[in-house]
Amino acid sequence: EEMATCYSILGWEVHGQRSLTGCNPWGCKKSLALGQQYTSLGSQPLLCGSIPGLVPKQLRFCRNYIEIMPSVAEGVKLGIQECQHQFRGRRWNCTTIDDSLAIFGPVLDKATRESAFVHAIASAGVAFAVTRSCAEGTSTICGCDSHHKGPPGEGWKWGGCSEDADFGVLVSREFADARENRPDARSAMNKHNNEAGRTTILDHMHLKCKCHGLSGSCEVKTCWWAQPDFRAIGDFLKDKYDSASEMVVEKHRESRGWVETLRAKYALFKPPTERDLVYYENSPNFCEPNPETGSFGTRDRTCNVTSHGIDGCDLLCCGRGHNTRTEKRKEKCHCIFHWCCYVSCQECVRIYDVHTCK
Repeated sequence: EEMATCYSILGWEVHGQRSLTGCNPWGCKKSLALGQQYTSLGSQPLLCGSIPGLVPKQLRFCRNYIEIMPSVAEGVKLGIQECQHQFRGRRWNCTTIDDSLAIFGPVLDKATRESAFVHAIASAGVAFAVTRSCAEGTSTICGCDSHHKGPPGEGWKWGGCSEDADFGVLVSREFADARENRPDARSAMNKHNNEAGRTTILDHMHLKCKCHGLSGSCEVKTCWWAQPDFRAIGDFLKDKYDSASEMVVEKHRESRGWVETLRAKYALFKPPTERDLVYYENSPNFCEPNPETGSFGTRDRTCNVTSHGIDGCDLLCCGRGHNTRTEKRKEKCHCIFHWCCYVSCQECVRIYDVHTCK
């Protein structure tokens, strides 16, 4: 099954906002984790107790809301796929490790920009997938949004199923923050970036409309609230990654003991908002393999010889140079449309130059 290969990222906790009755979700280590042992998420019955790494709150969430757990897992998978798309041309390309509980290896152990992005995109993915699943009617505990309609606009009326992003965000908050209950800087960073990802979903909600009438005339137009394509969420958060705010850690003495908080490192810059990503440790350069940092290096990576950006052979290959080989590819060509209605194509062999890092 599709969900049998679904990824379950573990590692998060709730902080005081609107709550689902008595629960929160998953955790493992201090950041995100995944394992192929979560194959039961797509099949019934799902035994929550058999999933390793769950903290008590996460275990209660799983047991109390078991029917939305496949959507939670699907959202994490969506986040990972989007991460790999957004970083496909960078030195760190969101590589996953199949045989490890920690899906990204040690990369997320440090409070870097990469950690910030992964937390944000995974949290957004969970909110997105749960919201979409509810609108499709796959769960009995959620459905369409009836709270944010208001009066219709001129020339249209409410119709269809408005997606309840508030519910999806709530589930993601209960899930994605489920282990961030420590009074340290890393928990503060993770919670901030998780919330930034979820806020992006709410900010990108828009009216989607459909025309009704003879021959496509718009005699009647019905509209509903809808989420954007997840690619738009990924593009937005990637921009936030590029402009992420560097922070410094401050310690304060409170009644419960020492508490760590984050402060913007550079006072001359505009302080980060709830929509910005934050980090406080520098990233490795990812040029060479390093098991301690989780870097796989960039040797044998395909590079763009015409680009002057990070995906270009100069930067991606870290100055080591690149190799070039020719590659033959069979492609469809000379396609003709026949009335009615099919397309016939010939098969052509084309030769391409492929450039890979030394």
